[in-house]
Amino acid sequence: MTREENEKRLEHLKEVVRRLPDKPGSYQFYDETHTIIYVGKAKSLKNRVASYFHTEVDRFKTKVLVSKIYDISYTVVNTEEDALLLENSLIKKYNPRYNVLLKDGKTYPSICVTNEFFPRIFKTRTINKKWGTYFGPYAHVGAMYEILNLIKELYHPRTCRQPITKEGVETGKYKVCLDYHIKKCMGPCVGRQGIEDYKKNITQAREILKGNTRQVLKELKEEMLQLSEELRFEEAEEVKRKYLALDGFVSKSEVVSHTINNVDVFTITSDEKMAFINYLHVSNGSINQSFTIEYKKKLNETDEELLQLGIVELRERFKSDSKEIILEKEVDIELEGVKFTIPKLGDKKKLLDLSIMNGKQYKVDRLKQAEKLNPEQRQTRLMKELQDKLHLPKLPYQIECFDNSNISGTDAVASCVVFKAMKPSKKDYKRFNIKTVVGPDDYASMKEVVSRRYRRMLDEEQPLPDLIIADGGKGQMEVIREVIQDELNLDIPIAGLAKDDRHRTNELLYGFPPLKVALKIDSELFHVLTQIQDEVHRFAIEFHRNKRSKRALHSELDDIKGIGPKTRDGLLKGLKTVRAIREANLETLTQLIGPSKAQIVYVYFNKEDLS
Repeated sequence: MTREENEKRLEHLKEVVRRLPDKPGSYQFYDETHTIIYVGKAKSLKNRVASYFHTEVDRFKTKVLVSKIYDISYTVVNTEEDALLLENSLIKKYNPRYNVLLKDGKTYPSICVTNEFFPRIFKTRTINKKWGTYFGPYAHVGAMYEILNLIKELYHPRTCRQPITKEGVETGKYKVCLDYHIKKCMGPCVGRQGIEDYKKNITQAREILKGNTRQVLKELKEEMLQLSEELRFEEAEEVKRKYLALDGFVSKSEVVSHTINNVDVFTITSDEKMAFINYLHVSNGSINQSFTIEYKKKLNETDEELLQLGIVELRERFKSDSKEIILEKEVDIELEGVKFTIPKLGDKKKLLDLSIMNGKQYKVDRLKQAEKLNPEQRQTRLMKELQDKLHLPKLPYQIECFDNSNISGTDAVASCVVFKAMKPSKKDYKRFNIKTVVGPDDYASMKEVVSRRYRRMLDEEQPLPDLIIADGGKGQMEVIREVIQDELNLDIPIAGLAKDDRHRTNELLYGFPPLKVALKIDSELFHVLTQIQDEVHRFAIEFHRNKRSKRALHSELDDIKGIGPKTRDGLLKGLKTVRAIREANLETLTQLIGPSKAQIVYVYFNKEDLS
């Protein structure tokens, strides 16, 4: 687009804006192909649309949107609520490129009550309102099965799929199936259960699905008392069974005061890219609906803007007519006949906290699901978290950790483990024999090893690590700092993992002087850091054990002149231990390795006796 064409485009748009009314409504932006790319709503169309073309607009994504606009249309409505409803409807219809993307969880199951002569009740993921009435969707599938099982236990709705008519029942067209014989169905198809009785059961099941359990309990209690007065005790006992089963279900699901009725709760949990809006519906003191939707952000939308959309979307989806909505904070939205409440204490505050918890848990679950499909996403998240915690200049892709191992200074060794992208890179592990230190001096050993490691890396021009972790506290960190910064003049960040009195890692240290970094010891990042520490311990101890074992064998057999590895292995294979070789007589040794070799070994172990 030339400069003249762009100026012409902007002039056209400003002319449209000048004609916009100062009334509530919805506006639509079009690109050069006259495709809707953005839908918005406003209390004042003129003021809101004009704000996009102000020179002080500094949000990059908004500037990109404006550069794509070639035309504007609008629809005037009576109230802000109507504008919000219209905006939500148009976004779902056109799915504009620059509007938030609603991921509506259509794969969640619902419960269907069919419109058949003898209605069936079952779970489904296919919604066709011609078939019947749908309740849900249920984000928590376990809760859905609890309700379905309760309804099956109380009312035994039929499960067969054959179409049943009144005429067919009267003419004896049908036969009972296995469910009847195992008492999972009362046989309405053959007249064993009356039509009125079956439909009364379905009506009560509908009320349970709506959350009106208290009303059903009241009806059952009244029916039970009526049957008792009429001396119909067996029927009264059956109704009592239903009453107790439903009452037990209600008592388990009761979470708030029964005085709270027909209330909606909305909360939002968001990050830079996504927003998760949780919805709870409370009826007769019980939560009968819990659902979370997610929006993918496109234009740095605020939590308030997204919550407005979410409220309209979820109330429309679940056909809510609640006259009270509980929110965490005020939202600039008005709905006719609806009261907004921001509780600070009491049962409503508990409901709000529960909704917040559900939203956060949904976000965690979605993150885990995404990371399961793409493991690299988890590794990047952990590296970013560690970078943020330590304020590192770049992602700590390569992390190295050191540890020493010795027994009273003997067989002193050290090890270095390397983690890349938060995973062990075993081909890069290094082992070191301590060469210049005498006695158990961990600090001097660490200084030698770190110096050898990074001098060699510099000489061979290998890539240096992004972070060094000291397996210890401030002392080990200072020793590494002296080598890295003072001797080698390198700028590599150094952290430390310190232990408590019980030798358990309990804190992450960073900086000079080292300071404790705020990090929960039950967090995923802390677990990865302790995994690095455990791995360097394992590697160092394994190396030290192997060296000690080799030294023990070497001192007894390999120092005998004239005895090579083959002869040594033959002796160990036959007599198993060095002690057994020392105590063996000449004849036994001769049978294993021959007379000449046997004479050498025997003389070596029996010098004093022979002299």
